[in-house]
Amino acid sequence: MGVVDRARELRHQIEDNAAPMSDYMALQYTELFGVWSGAGTAYKSGDRVRYNGTLYKVLQDHISQVDWTPESAPSLFGRVLIPDPTVVPDWEQPDSTNPYSKGDRVKHNGKTWESLADGNVWEPGATGTESLWKEIEE
Repeated sequence: MGVVDRARELRHQIEDNAAPMSDYMALQYTELFGVWSGAGTAYKSGDRVRYNGTLYKVLQDHISQVDWTPESAPSLFGRVLIPDPTVVPDWEQPDSTNPYSKGDRVKHNGKTWESLADGNVWEPGATGTESLWKEIEE
């Protein structure tokens, strides 16, 4: 087996061993995950890929196509919004592929908020979201 073939084999082993990492750990070691390819690559739900400096999680099995980038195909890829549970990030507008989960905390408009529901895509503090977000007194 040549050096290049051995390197490819090792790359697959690295990615397989990195797969069960938490999102937090995966973001600490993004180089363990392959760069997204639009060249007919088979992706499985739960796989992780790097694209434009961001780590994405595959949401459903598919064969990649050039125009199905992680940024342009939200039904196929989701970006992690809460990468580190010990840090409260600024709120970002999620979509249906990467909503906030119950217990996630974010900062928004100078306040800290905790999500009260899974699948939360609503803005903290907006009218009508009292059952979805709770302001945290610090």
